Amino acid sequence: MKKTGKPIFFVVVALIAIFACSAIIGLDYIYVDNSKTVIKGVDDIRLGIDIKGGVDVTFAPAGDFDASEAQLDAATEIIKTRLTALGINDNEVYSDAKSDRIIVRFPWQAGQSDFDAEGAVKELGEMAELTFRKGTDTATGEDGEPVPSGELVLSGADVDEADYGQQQNESGDLQWVVRLNLKESGKTKFADATGELAGSSTPISIWMDSTLISAPSVNEKITGGSAIISGNFTSETAKKLSDQINSGALPFKMETKALRTISPTMGEGSLNAILLAAAIAFALIAIYMIVLYRVPGFVAVIALCGQIAGSIAAITGWFGFMPGSTLTIPGIAGIILAVGMGVDANIITGERIKEELRSGKSLDASIRVAYKRAFSAILDGNITNVLIAIILMGAFGVPSSFFSKLLNRTIFAMFGATTEGVVYSFGFTLLAGVICNFIFGVFASRLMVTSLSKWSDNKALYGGENK
Repeated sequence: MKKTGKPIFFVVVALIAIFACSAIIGLDYIYVDNSKTVIKGVDDIRLGIDIKGGVDVTFAPAGDFDASEAQLDAATEIIKTRLTALGINDNEVYSDAKSDRIIVRFPWQAGQSDFDAEGAVKELGEMAELTFRKGTDTATGEDGEPVPSGELVLSGADVDEADYGQQQNESGDLQWVVRLNLKESGKTKFADATGELAGSSTPISIWMDSTLISAPSVNEKITGGSAIISGNFTSETAKKLSDQINSGALPFKMETKALRTISPTMGEGSLNAILLAAAIAFALIAIYMIVLYRVPGFVAVIALCGQIAGSIAAITGWFGFMPGSTLTIPGIAGIILAVGMGVDANIITGERIKEELRSGKSLDASIRVAYKRAFSAILDGNITNVLIAIILMGAFGVPSSFFSKLLNRTIFAMFGATTEGVVYSFGFTLLAGVICNFIFGVFASRLMVTSLSKWSDNKALYGGENK
């Protein structure tokens, strides 16, 4: 009997267990009476308006200032930027130029039943700090969050305005660009900085508070106080960047005109009902997989646990390279759909192993060939879902507007909700789940099944027959 590879099963299971515990429970520590969250758990997940309710607030320019439509668009953009930076994707932000009003809806904070709505609203309504800096370096701020640390080049007070339009590139084709115009106070500072960085790999980064919104490279020294920011812009992304830049130099501050709480649109008990149904379904699936496929089925259950933990980790922001997300009921549906794809992947593999064993191959050969042949089918199905998830999240600049309008009408007609957070949440959890399916349902499962096959060559444990 072969000895090589036996411990791999236990190593993989231990890693999945540690990962799952950290993703679900999280990690906190107390230092000098202050609690610090190192890893967020399920209790730290911000639930969407449809599950927990939230805040409905109306903003307007402070005092008697009469804002233009462009200024309101800029103020709207900064509120969206701050919501995104906080990981609050389940939000609705509208502007009304006729009444100088901006209406914002967002969910309650995680783990709090008595949410400080006025404090959160004040944070969203304050004027943004726009800065231009050398490079994209960050440092750790007082609250433990990253803040820009590069040398300051310009502040929002040095910016006159930004707009967007089209101009010809070197090939003669029209491309969308953002035009930046500076005040007298910024012309010399910008010329000195661009002269220093021209031709180097260090960009001049543009920050909205602590959020990096653009990092254009410097090709030459720019004098005169006017600059062109080019790149792979669409009309929408060019307008967004110009609005973000303009919002840092707004001539007014926002104040709260109305504030009210929002009750959960789907009912407070909807989450518990969904979780109970999901637990029962998972238990039945686990029994079915183990009875039908035996060892591969048992491994599949472990892999599915890892996949679910991976989806939770993506929502909480466990992975440092990606922000967390608000969990809505459509987001839960995305997790369930991804788990269904994981079950499908393991069924395909289990059936392949059975077929190879029935053809007379050895156990090792059957497992190796089964995973190789099943991978193409699994890849095709999952790649399709990845593309759908990316489109729903609006990652394809140009088509995102079309899909947003189409889905907005459809979903509003069905559920009375908009797509700002609903579709994004579904796409986010679906994408995270599908990626986790590849990691746990394909690669981890193969390692575990191959390792267990070293303990015994009894084909009956893998759905075959001993001869």
